[in-house]
Amino acid sequence: MAAGMGALVRPSLSSAISFLKSPVTTNVLRPPGAVPEQIFPSKCIRCGRCVEVCPYNSIRPLDVRSGIYAGTPLIFVRDIPCYLCMKCVAVCPTGTLQPIAQEETRMGLAVIDKHACITWNEELALCRTCYNVCPFKEKAIKLDELRPVVIDEFCTGCGLCVHGCQVTQKNGKKAINVEPIYSSRPVKW
Repeated sequence: MAAGMGALVRPSLSSAISFLKSPVTTNVLRPPGAVPEQIFPSKCIRCGRCVEVCPYNSIRPLDVRSGIYAGTPLIFVRDIPCYLCMKCVAVCPTGTLQPIAQEETRMGLAVIDKHACITWNEELALCRTCYNVCPFKEKAIKLDELRPVVIDEFCTGCGLCVHGCQVTQKNGKKAINVEPIYSSRPVKW
């Protein structure tokens, strides 16, 4: 009986790993100016100020099922992208969201799936939604022979392109998605 009780109390390795696994993934990003993900949960005090000040309700706190990341802010760009108002950065008391210029924000990087994008995939299709909604068109995204091309060094990762994309694949991704590559930059102590 005691051995059976121990199995119920002892957490499995997989549950321990999921408790520590970052929630930042494709189209799920930290707000603008976020410190690197490896120190984010220890620096954020989960005060909720960024959530409260966001006029678009783009920022949501994670619930208690998220392990050490519970209470930290995320933006689910497929639902509501970041409109780069930068109000969240101004109210962060700990510097977890650091002041940054709108055009220097790097929440992630938009990546076009050329197999799913109808403009890249079909001869007569002309969709410019990602280009039209980009706040930095002709800088972060350009048209090359009427096909969208992301310019890596200027993409903010705001997710407006993802939110506007009309193509949803069977796996739930869009024809353009934001990868959180900047959250993995090295930490400077």
